[in-house]
Amino acid sequence: MRLLTLFVLLFAGISAFGQKATVSGTVTDEKGKSLPRATVFNKNDRREAISCDDEGRYSLEVTPGTVTIVYSFTGSKPVEITFEAAPGEQIFKDAKIKLGTDIGQADIVAEGDRTKPLTRLEPKVYSRIPSTRGTIEDLLLQAPVNFTSELSSSYNVRGGNFDENLVYVNGIQVYRPFLVRAGQQEGLSFPNPDMVNNIYFSAGGFEAKYGDRMSSVLDIQYRTPTEYAGSVTASMLGTSLQFEGINKKGNFTHNSGFRYRNNSYVLGSLDEQGDYNPNYLDFQTFMTWKKSAYSQWSYNFLGNVSRNRYNFIPQTRETDVGNINEALRLTVFFNGQERTGFDTYFGAFSAARATENSRMQFIASAFQTFEFETFDILGAYSLDELERDLGSDEFGEVLTNRGVGAFLDHARNELEATVLNFTHTGFSILPNDNVLEWGVKYQYENIYDKLSEWNYVDSAGFSSPHPQDSIGYQVPSLQPDQQIILRDVIKGENDVVSSRVTAYVQNTWSTETEEGHEWNFNVGLRGNYWSFNNEFVGGPRAHMSYKPRWIKYESADGDTLIRRDIIFNLAGGLYYQPAFYREMRGITGEVNPDIQAQRSIHVVAGIDYLFEAFDRPFKLVTEVYYKDYSNLIPYEVENVRLRYYGENLANGYATGADVMLNGEFIKGIQSWLRVSFLKTEEDLVNDFYYERFNDEGNLIIPGFTLNDDAVDSNLVEPGFIPRPTDQRLSFSMLFQDEMKRWPEYKVLVSIFYGTGLPYGPPSFERYLDVLRTSAYRRVDIGFSRELVVKPAEERNKFKWMKEGYVALEVFNILGVNNTISQTWIEDVNGRQYAIPNFLTGRRLNLKVAFKF
Repeated sequence: MRLLTLFVLLFAGISAFGQKATVSGTVTDEKGKSLPRATVFNKNDRREAISCDDEGRYSLEVTPGTVTIVYSFTGSKPVEITFEAAPGEQIFKDAKIKLGTDIGQADIVAEGDRTKPLTRLEPKVYSRIPSTRGTIEDLLLQAPVNFTSELSSSYNVRGGNFDENLVYVNGIQVYRPFLVRAGQQEGLSFPNPDMVNNIYFSAGGFEAKYGDRMSSVLDIQYRTPTEYAGSVTASMLGTSLQFEGINKKGNFTHNSGFRYRNNSYVLGSLDEQGDYNPNYLDFQTFMTWKKSAYSQWSYNFLGNVSRNRYNFIPQTRETDVGNINEALRLTVFFNGQERTGFDTYFGAFSAARATENSRMQFIASAFQTFEFETFDILGAYSLDELERDLGSDEFGEVLTNRGVGAFLDHARNELEATVLNFTHTGFSILPNDNVLEWGVKYQYENIYDKLSEWNYVDSAGFSSPHPQDSIGYQVPSLQPDQQIILRDVIKGENDVVSSRVTAYVQNTWSTETEEGHEWNFNVGLRGNYWSFNNEFVGGPRAHMSYKPRWIKYESADGDTLIRRDIIFNLAGGLYYQPAFYREMRGITGEVNPDIQAQRSIHVVAGIDYLFEAFDRPFKLVTEVYYKDYSNLIPYEVENVRLRYYGENLANGYATGADVMLNGEFIKGIQSWLRVSFLKTEEDLVNDFYYERFNDEGNLIIPGFTLNDDAVDSNLVEPGFIPRPTDQRLSFSMLFQDEMKRWPEYKVLVSIFYGTGLPYGPPSFERYLDVLRTSAYRRVDIGFSRELVVKPAEERNKFKWMKEGYVALEVFNILGVNNTISQTWIEDVNGRQYAIPNFLTGRRLNLKVAFKF
């Protein structure tokens, strides 16, 4: 009966009250060329925005009366048309938009569909954001997303790690390399920002048509060109070239991009000095073809080739840590090198048939990655205590030595992976404006992984880890026959072949009451089967929005009124995440054949409010959420590498709130601000440890307690402990401004602040990971000067240039030493010291970009 009720909801809608008028037409530029995906919406009652089709055509239902339709296109000034509409009337209105490039002009109202758990991000701001990443993920500063490193494109959303996020390009899920362990190895993420048309992001409660992950969705759509165009960007970190065009018949288009990046200049600011030689190359193309402009069938191809190489020869490292009570200096001399590479290939072919009321699409895609990770790095270190007396002439100099030692890190890892997908999706508009969507996908995976890595630590002649005494404590030994014990040994050879079948169905409908209150509903059902463990999971997902018709009268006679534009949203559902390869591989490299899907129950409630302040438009979005986790797979974080335990050992939760505000803080120029609160914890099943006490009743702490003869013990059950992503408070802002008298001079400030994250010693005992890193604080600023300030017809030179600018960027302008991870140093007494590994320092970058 429950399933029957769910399917009744899927296929049934509530018919709208009253008969509406219909406005349709075509949106073109000044030359008469159609503008695909231009945005059209009713300004009077702020109906949901719609996008034009590939021919620039649109059809929009409106409430009878005086109607103002707004037409907008990315980077151009919106156009408004006002007219009278009678009930049931068919009205034809064509619009022409003057294509422009003003970064400051952006339409808040048309930022995606406010009645869905998706937020539209503004893609044209990307090129102006000062960032060492240089990827599309920089735009996520507009969304409730937390970053832990400016060198990595990975991000955390509401307590989830990066492996819990979905990333789509043109409806196809994309992946990043498996063996990445540090941000400087990562290179370029898959999406090419220069080719992007639309970006949508959901931080939770997303629809059933999106895949099986527990945290978020990043949905990217590439641009279908309408004319010949291109762009070039060059900086001290790399260069990119993008070009696009359309043939004379208008039935074939191409959108291609080449990227090259080298971060050695930025990496030179790290404490670990050496010869950095990272090289990242990427080429992508997106092509479309139709037999004719009126053909119902269209064909697309998306291809990508990426080559990432990270070569590093370390030399020295000197890191000062501590405070006035305890100041330490770690000095390391290195020998050896690291060579890491990732080669990825991706291709997808799709065929789609579109009619007036339906669309069907068939997609075949293939992803391959060839990865290797090799290093042998020998380090000799000295840990020294510094002079802390402010009155001493030797303040800050070495006072005494705490210990010396050496370590050797070794790895020979190889991985090959092939992922094939065959997908069918579609939608149909049913009576009463019900939109029925469905999809089914078959996925084949073949992953071969050969692991061989270990490290060895020698502290002043004492091999670590030490042999253990009768009660489990490590004790130094200088015996000639002492065993050499390698630490953190990972050995394995895994060949995993499996298949997945997923399917979904969902229905969307809306209704409006006689009083003008609007309701929107989306109900869906999703299922997933994985042949590796013969597990079938799935469940419902739903979303509801309510837009009340609240009216405020501004004058006593009632002549002036304002309609409060506010939308209430409620979303939730059952979200399963069947394990991918990294989750199913344990700490020692073995694959767990009994691994099960992680599960999360989402409940998200939010308010979306459009208002005016100081005669300028603003948008305020506030969301509160709760996630209930079960069957979690715990993991440890090493820089950006997640090392999973490979077993379903924990249950947990995540709860918090996000407040996002964007609008014209400076008149005519948009900026974004976001504040988030988060708490996420997990409880490992059957975890416990013993506290040991000496005959004096004191707790024995290895390396600190002199009397370490245990005579008593106490059983401790840790209970809930913070998850590795438990960042309690975070704040981000993108602020734009320009000079009033000379608007061609602009500035953009990027700010991110996040409180410390949990960490612990490298013992793989989760209950110890309750320490906190220092807060992550990052301020980047970019100053730019527009190169194009006059229309082409008024220029004597460079008439071919549509837009151009030169920028000076300052990375980490405050020079803050942010921490990404810790290096653990041990002395002969077994006492461990956590020495932070700092991220990049202050750097200048010169960038030039233009579009033609």
